[in-house]
Amino acid sequence: MSRICVIGTGYVGLVTGACFADLGNTVVCLDVDETRINRLKSGIMPIYEPGLEQIVDQNVRHGRLSFTTDYPEALKNAEFAFIAVGTPSGVDGEADLQYVRQAAESIADLVEWPIIVVNKSTVPVGTGDWVAEVITRRRNGRPLDFNVVSNPEFLREGSAILDFMSPDRVVLGSLHREAAEKVARLYLSLRCPIMITDLRTAEMVKYASNAFLATRISFINEIANICEELGADVREVARGMGLDKRIGPSFLDAGLGWGGSCFPKDVKALAHMAVLHGTHPQLLQAVMDINRNQRRRVVVKLRRALGTLDQKVIGVLGLSFKPNTDDIREAPALEVIHLLENEGASVRAYDPQAMQAAASVLPRVRLCETAYEVAEGADGLLLATEWNEFKQLDFGIIRQTMRTPIIMDSRNLWDGEQLRAMGFTYFSIGRGSKTNGHTQG
Repeated sequence: MSRICVIGTGYVGLVTGACFADLGNTVVCLDVDETRINRLKSGIMPIYEPGLEQIVDQNVRHGRLSFTTDYPEALKNAEFAFIAVGTPSGVDGEADLQYVRQAAESIADLVEWPIIVVNKSTVPVGTGDWVAEVITRRRNGRPLDFNVVSNPEFLREGSAILDFMSPDRVVLGSLHREAAEKVARLYLSLRCPIMITDLRTAEMVKYASNAFLATRISFINEIANICEELGADVREVARGMGLDKRIGPSFLDAGLGWGGSCFPKDVKALAHMAVLHGTHPQLLQAVMDINRNQRRRVVVKLRRALGTLDQKVIGVLGLSFKPNTDDIREAPALEVIHLLENEGASVRAYDPQAMQAAASVLPRVRLCETAYEVAEGADGLLLATEWNEFKQLDFGIIRQTMRTPIIMDSRNLWDGEQLRAMGFTYFSIGRGSKTNGHTQG
């Protein structure tokens, strides 16, 4: 089995390192964040991801997985160095590659044996060539036998372990096929399709995939808005579309739009790259515009129902950008809360996992311990994230404790007919029904 160094213990790096160790490799995960590494050594995970804590603990106990802040220790005798550091967005959507540069320069400074450098971070097209140049320049004439391979990640938060162990495909890109084939051997036991191509094509596969999925979500949300006006049910529309084998059912759930650490950053970065190289990414711009507008629409619905949002109490259920994660990066709920607060509303919220992360970025929001506490005395209740525990709430209790029984079901989770029968004013996304000549969403 191979000796692997994974640089970066964020979402991608930690999952990648733990899963490679579980496949029998010796893996050292490195991070410059000393607090994070010390917590990992103590078995404390920096993120919530189902199954991750168990797989980390198991492989640490078996001596296949370790953590360090020391580059020489991490890189010692490594055959593969996976760069899995953050690439945050700049003002115009450009990816910040400073951490990728630091990792590449450290490899150049310390390695004196053949090594394959694998870009696992989501990076702009052309970064593989750039990393090779950074290493070569840093060596300053000292030869090093190395190759760069692009290996974009396709891990979904909430199901990352499954996605690594049972992937739809593994994409590898390199100017040196032999290097890509060596990386491919790390994945052979997974028995999945492995695509080997050139560096830039592999990098583009990642951006194109995420942009397409974001486009599907924005498309169904635009259809949902039309459904509301025409009295159609977007859920049935999506079902009818999804039965077409050319379309399929995935990513056709109307709601608050896409968020998280990948889609917003990647769509914006791809649009930025397109503009820089003289093309006109009109579709990508529309995809982003529709997504922003989707958050505003739910605020408009609540304002119309209440007459004003000023001094109203709005309860928000769910803060993470999707269920089964504590990640609040670009979460739709945060933007909705910001819009509500700007109109004078007082917001209270609850999330099963994201409360700690939300506390520092939502200083004016009252964070509650249960969904029922959120609803107590509220003028409106907004579902932002469709956690399982919200599916079977006791709406009899909620109806009794809310000041004004208005529900904004932004994920189409609940039975609107039943809630209306209980006395709620109920709104959803794209579920138009004609009542007395008026359309209700």
